[in-house]
Amino acid sequence: MGPGKELLTLGLLYMAGICFSCQLGFNKIGSKCFDVNECEYITESCGNNAECFNTNGSYYCQCKHGFKNHKETVNFTAANGQCLDDNECLDSVNICGLGGNCSNRIGSYECICQFGYTNRANNSREPCIDINECNEAERNGEDLCGAGGTCKNIAGSYRCRCPKGYTNYGNNRTRCSKLACDSFNADSGPAPSLGGLADILVMMRNSCLALSNPSPSGEVKADGEALLEKLFTATVAILTPGHLDSSEDVSELLGTVENAIMLIGPQLKHNRTKIDTTETDAEIAVQRGQTRPTGQIHLTNENAALDTDWTTAAGTGSYPGFAMAALLSYKNLEISVNQSFEELIGRENDTAVPSSLHVTSKVVSVVVSNPSTQNLSSPIKFTLRHLQDRKESPEVKYICAYWSERGTWSTDGCYHQCSNATHTVCTSEHLSSFAVLMALYPMKHTFGLKLVSMIGLIISLLCLILCILTFKFCRSIQGTRTTIHLHLCICLFLADLVFLAGISQTTPKGGCRFVAALLHYFFLGVFTWMLLEGVQLYRMVVLVFNATIRPLYLFLTGYGTPLAILIISGIIRPQGYGTDEHCWLSLEHGLIWSFFGPVCLIIIINVFFFIVTVWRLAQKFTSLNPDFSKLHKIKAFTVTAIAQMCILGLMWVFGAFMFEEGPVAVVYIFTILNSLQGALVFIMHCLLSKQVREEYAHFLSCICTPQKKRYSDFSSTNPSSSQSQGSRSGQHTGESQI
Repeated sequence: MGPGKELLTLGLLYMAGICFSCQLGFNKIGSKCFDVNECEYITESCGNNAECFNTNGSYYCQCKHGFKNHKETVNFTAANGQCLDDNECLDSVNICGLGGNCSNRIGSYECICQFGYTNRANNSREPCIDINECNEAERNGEDLCGAGGTCKNIAGSYRCRCPKGYTNYGNNRTRCSKLACDSFNADSGPAPSLGGLADILVMMRNSCLALSNPSPSGEVKADGEALLEKLFTATVAILTPGHLDSSEDVSELLGTVENAIMLIGPQLKHNRTKIDTTETDAEIAVQRGQTRPTGQIHLTNENAALDTDWTTAAGTGSYPGFAMAALLSYKNLEISVNQSFEELIGRENDTAVPSSLHVTSKVVSVVVSNPSTQNLSSPIKFTLRHLQDRKESPEVKYICAYWSERGTWSTDGCYHQCSNATHTVCTSEHLSSFAVLMALYPMKHTFGLKLVSMIGLIISLLCLILCILTFKFCRSIQGTRTTIHLHLCICLFLADLVFLAGISQTTPKGGCRFVAALLHYFFLGVFTWMLLEGVQLYRMVVLVFNATIRPLYLFLTGYGTPLAILIISGIIRPQGYGTDEHCWLSLEHGLIWSFFGPVCLIIIINVFFFIVTVWRLAQKFTSLNPDFSKLHKIKAFTVTAIAQMCILGLMWVFGAFMFEEGPVAVVYIFTILNSLQGALVFIMHCLLSKQVREEYAHFLSCICTPQKKRYSDFSSTNPSSSQSQGSRSGQHTGESQI
């Protein structure tokens, strides 16, 4: 009921009193006046936040607890007052005590206690008082400060004082943990062989001793960020490529850095800390509290990512009041650890032995505060980026491995989950330093590939035999160039024969090395004789007289040069001949360049000779009196020599990729070119030569013509026809006279 209605009602009561001679606030009943209870008639006269009190002939209002009349009077009526909320938080100083914060409510207030304080009798309107955590823990049988720690109550909290040899890493509410400063003492074990590692050990030992010997006040000054920066600055010089010479050095460094992070992590002030140097990239996560933390952990950097949970990081043993997880990535360490694969050879896919293993990711270390890291309650998952993008295939497999205490790569308890061209996901049941290894398996040659190779090589050998017989007994083409072709075909024939019979005969090892040496020698001989052909063409065009090369010089160059290269290579690196997959030169330590180096040099020199030859031929064709017959022959010789160089050179371009574990298509191309090069030489130098074709025709006619007819033809030949035949023969031998 609003104020207007209240006045109207009072007015009516007043008029009633006048009419019946009763005073205001009274009502006449019969001949008597009785008091009117305004609180019953006027139910909302005082509002919702006040109480109505009836008096003789009137009434008054009083505000409820937590409200105050805005007219500052205790008793009032609807006409001269209204109850508003009373803000007790402003009216009373320290109404909630030193450890509480007052929060006003409509008609009341609430004391919100700070950490370490509580309300009396759990009444939110009572002041907050300090909680004696030490007494509470003792009554409940809890040990707040751990073994050897002393609990001291302070306002709103408590402090743990640790004895010598223990520390709470400068966090007063953290349980005391025993320190193992001897782990940073080089004198207690083998002296570190790695230069600079002793300085790190001294630095970490001094920090550990400072934590284990607190000041008389019990305060420990811990600066984890500064110590972490000093640690990684000191490791930069050690991690520079070339300084880690042995697996023992790598193990010492990895173990020292992991122990140092275990000591530094609890001293960090922030929950997440990242640090990046030229050699390392680290992220550390820390959680503190009286209860074990829960939830997922995700740490990441440019080359790796770690996924685990706080339950795994904290462990199931005694909880020290904090949990830590760290992911450390080494930016160049894969160069130093690309070794020690003895434990893996023969263990991966027992039926297949990888031809080579190498590290194909950055090396990362995972560190947690859990002391039982060799048998985690749940596996951790980490993702590593490949150094080079390459998909898995039958010839390529990615292996998740860890660096063991023995200084070798191992896969025990470390499992491969999945891979794509750029990343590999691994899981591990223990913690260590991890990396992804790429295993290259020998390509399994299909039956079709072997059949193509065998048929092609047999055809090539037959064609080379025809070439050798042609160049040896065809008198019309004899000359320096034919001699070169003859010995080129001999070397190619022997190379193909050895290739067909022994390229895959990898046992015994001595026999495989002999096969590899023969292939090295004969294939180099092929290219050496091809170089001599280029030199001969150059001399034929440039020199007018004495364009031939003496046979002695040809033999010394054609067979002596490959022999010299073979002897030098065998002396320098004899173990490089023969591999586990092929009886060929090893791709390790650069021995393969004892073949590809001379081949590339010969091709470059021949290209120069051919360019000069073509240029001089063009000049001679435009001269005043050119000998067209001679020039056309040289032109034909040059074209076939260039085609021959392209065929042989192109074959070894694909051969280089094949022995590098190239794609299957490259292997087929190499096999086809290698198998048919003898046939191509026969076509170029024999079937495309008019003189050779005539010799073949004459030879076949002699075989196919009956003996009687040949005798009659011979007896009827007159002197003039003999002279004519001799004249043609002289014309044919003109090629050898060039």
